[in-house]
Amino acid sequence: MREASAEDADVLADVHTRTRTAYYTAGGMPEAELADPSAWGERREVWARVLAAPDRATLVAEDSGGTVVGLLTAGPPHHEDLDASTYYELYQIGVLAHAWGRGVGGALHREFVALAAAAGCTEGVLECWASNARAQRFYARNGWRPDGARRPGPLDHDYLRLRLKLVSHRF
Repeated sequence: MREASAEDADVLADVHTRTRTAYYTAGGMPEAELADPSAWGERREVWARVLAAPDRATLVAEDSGGTVVGLLTAGPPHHEDLDASTYYELYQIGVLAHAWGRGVGGALHREFVALAAAAGCTEGVLECWASNARAQRFYARNGWRPDGARRPGPLDHDYLRLRLKLVSHRF
C-alpha cells in the first residue's frame, strides 16, 4: 500500500476502467457501452485532477511484484446535507478482478477508516450502485448501512448512499 503520485494517473485510469467495467457488466450493462476509447482519456484527466487535489487521499495497493491491483480515493463529502467535520467520504475502492478474495479490498477499507479517523471524522459515507451486489455485500460485512438517500444511476438502478459509524472501527 502506498500513496498515489501524479505519475500514477495512467495506471489509476486503467484500474478504474477495468474495475468499473467489471461491476457495471455484472449489473447488466452491455460491455459495448463501457468500451468507448475516448472515455479512458477523460478518466485519465480526472485522475490527474484528483491526484492534484490537496483535500483528497488516494492510495494504491500493489501485489508482490509491484503491480497496482487496487485503489482507494477519499476525502470531504460531496453531499450538501453532510458536515465535513463529521463525515469522510469513500469515493472509490476498486480492486482488479484477478485480485478479488485476496484481502486487497479489506486492506483498502482499513486504510479508509484510518484516514477518516485522522481527519477527526466519526462517520463514513459512500455511494454504491444498486446493481453492484458484490460491493454491497463487501460494505455490509464492513458495517456500512443504507441511510435512505438515493440518486439516479445507469439502467434505472439508483446509487444508494451508505454510512458507517467510525467510532467502533477505530484502532
